[in-house]
This record gives sequence, C-alpha cells and structure tokens, in this order.
Amino acid sequence: MSEFDSKTVPPSRKKFAAFTACVIACLLLALPAPVSSALAQVAPPGSPLEGWDLRDPPAATPPADNITVVPRTGETNEGGSQPIQLMALLTEDGQRIEQGLVWRVYEETNLAERRGKLLLTERNATPLVALKPGNYIINAAFGRANLTRKIAVTDAPVSAPKVEKFVLNAGGLRVSAMIGNKPAPPGSVTYSILTDRDQADDRRVILSVSKPGLVVRLNAGIYHIVSTYGDANAIVRSDVTVEAGKLTEASIQHTFAKVSFKLVERAGGEALPDTQWTIQTPEGGIVKESVGALPAHTLAPGTYTVVARNQNRAFRRDFTVQDGQSTEIEVLSQ
Repeated sequence: MSEFDSKTVPPSRKKFAAFTACVIACLLLALPAPVSSALAQVAPPGSPLEGWDLRDPPAATPPADNITVVPRTGETNEGGSQPIQLMALLTEDGQRIEQGLVWRVYEETNLAERRGKLLLTERNATPLVALKPGNYIINAAFGRANLTRKIAVTDAPVSAPKVEKFVLNAGGLRVSAMIGNKPAPPGSVTYSILTDRDQADDRRVILSVSKPGLVVRLNAGIYHIVSTYGDANAIVRSDVTVEAGKLTEASIQHTFAKVSFKLVERAGGEALPDTQWTIQTPEGGIVKESVGALPAHTLAPGTYTVVARNQNRAFRRDFTVQDGQSTEIEVLSQ
C-alpha cells in the first residue's frame, strides 16, 4: 500500500477529486484523433530519418528488434528524466567509434508533418542524454554512414543508466582517378556516389562533387561511382562494395581527348569572336554548349558533330577523337 493509500481522505477532497476527474475526461475526449495516413508515417527525403518508419508498434505485439524499451531509473528521477548513454560501434564485434559522430535525438510527436521534433544534437562520441518517458528516434551519423533507431522510455525504475549501442556496420571508401599511368591532376576529376538500384530501378545520390583521395565513411553495401574528368562527357561509371570495418580502394581509369574549336572564314584563319558552340552525339544528344572564339573541352573518345552559330548563321562539322589525343577542330563559315 502506498503512502497516499494509507491516509484517510476527507469527504470534501473526495468531491474535488471526482470533479477533477470529470474535467480531465472531457478534455481527453476533445483531443484530435491520431494521424492515421500512411504518408504521415514516413520521414521526409533528405532528413537524417529518410526512409524510417515512424509508426508505433501494435500494443499487443512484442517490440521489434530495432526498438529498445528503456526503463526509467529510480536514482535520477528529478523532472521524470531517464539518463541514457549512447555508444556507436563500427561492427558488431568491432571497435567503438571515438570521434566524428553526430547524434540527433527526435521526439516522436510531429507525425502530421512527417518528421520528428529535434530535441538535441550531440557531437560527443558517447553522450549521456536525459529523456522523459515517451517515444524517441535517435540517429547516429558517422560521415555518410548512419543508423536510426526508436527508443521507448517507460516509468519502470532501474538502478543505473541504460547503455544504448548503435552498430553502424560502416566502412570506408577511397576513390583514386588515373589518367593513363599517372594520377589525375589535382582538381581535374570529381565524382559522385550513388546507392545501388532500388526496386523501382532508381538510385539515390549519397555524395556529389567529391574529390579523389578522400576517405568517405559509408554503411556497408553496394554503391555506384560516377567519375568525371574535365567539363564534358569523359565519364566512367563503376560499382563498388563497401565492407563493414574495412577501407575499400577504388581506382578509376579515365580515357579522354582534349579538343579545341574555332570558326574561321578560311583554313588556318583567325577565329571569329562571339561564336556559340554545341557539341552533339551522332544521335543528336547535346554533350556540351559554350560561347567564345576558342573554346576547349575534354571529351570521351568517339564521334561527334559540332555546330557553330555566328551572326544568325549555323555551320557544322563531324569529327572523331581518340584516347589521349589533343586536337583543334576548325569549322569553315561557308
């Protein structure tokens, strides 16, 4: 029997308690119904919670593996908060991540706008956070690798803070670009990392306009690399597999041709200024557009058509370039 139950309650206080219970019941009936739309249960694209299911598990169903029930400690009950120690591991049996982590804690309340309410952001490796009873979504980000879990804090007292381990299954990817037998000149190559194709045959961009030589942290899995040399279509695509706890090295071999253009009135003549250029594939697809007297571009080996427009007139020429070739293409204005 509790301390409250062991005492005698005067009749006046009983009437007041009954009146209060009636008022609370009326207020509860006036509350809006919970959001039930399936669209309202999905986190927005681009957020750290993208693709996470925000729906609560059914009351009669045991919690899923990715939902941890955390009882509230009895020792630190001031304000009704529960201390939780967060920790991240590279792999299940791997080392603890000591730096480079960003933790985000969301309160699962704002389902109507398809996102949780951000409560706090921590950049410590093992932060200690205090949470009141309720449902929370915690995201651990390590570079481009991340893991999101749901945590339910209850009223059951415990004697010590709960340690929550996040196993990111993360690895590293380092891309190097080669031109011939040499590394690509600094600043000449950029690459993007995309996910593997999903069920709709689509890919999602993980990282864009990155430079070779950098280590990118990613969740273990298959990724698609799109590497571009120069300013046009000297592009190489490759699939790589990133393993948890390991550094994956991906070497990209580029082929290219350096091509400059000029519009002349006669062979070997001076380039005409203010010329608009369009480089096309044989099928008519646009490869590159530019303006100037002597534009220069890096193209993939192959056959092209260039169209030069000057003073409301258009001139064209077909040409072919090979790997490693540097050439100048003249277009006669007649």
